[in-house]
Amino acid sequence: MTNTVTWSRVKSPWVLHFNSGACNGCDIEIVALLTPKYDVERFGVKLEPSPRHADVLLVTGCVTQQCAERLKRVYDQMPQPKFVVAIGACACSGGVFGGNYNVVGGVDKVLPVTAYIPGCPPRPEAILDGVVKLLNALNPPKPKKLSKQEKQAEALKAEQARKSVSLPVEVAASQAAQPIIEEEKQNVKQ
Repeated sequence: MTNTVTWSRVKSPWVLHFNSGACNGCDIEIVALLTPKYDVERFGVKLEPSPRHADVLLVTGCVTQQCAERLKRVYDQMPQPKFVVAIGACACSGGVFGGNYNVVGGVDKVLPVTAYIPGCPPRPEAILDGVVKLLNALNPPKPKKLSKQEKQAEALKAEQARKSVSLPVEVAASQAAQPIIEEEKQNVKQ
């Protein structure tokens, strides 16, 4: 069941965009990402307006004191497992607005961030690359395909291990037991 759930999350992530006080540069790049030129839907990514159905939260802009509580509330409304992607220099660290009287800082001051996509503004290709890398990180690693020689070597090791288990183990016996052991070996040979 968990493989099916992981597969569906990786193949069709629904993203929610939250602008926490950006200059709209990153927002324009996210909108450009949704156009047919970049065709983000080929990865199953869909922009979802409701946090109750979203898997990934895309946050742009530095977090201001006014929107920090709203951002936390939106994050709490998302179902588990949920992922947060900080897009742009402002979302990553506060950017040029860091240190301002009403700026809390980057998104990581309020929420646990899963992926950072730096840039001012980051290109749509960078955003797409970051989201795809996040989704690939969710997939369990596939077993490595072995070559013919590696398969033969593994089979040989397994055969040797099976033989070593079936062979009797000789134990060093005391001097008093030696004549009895020798007598038993003679009986086995006859």
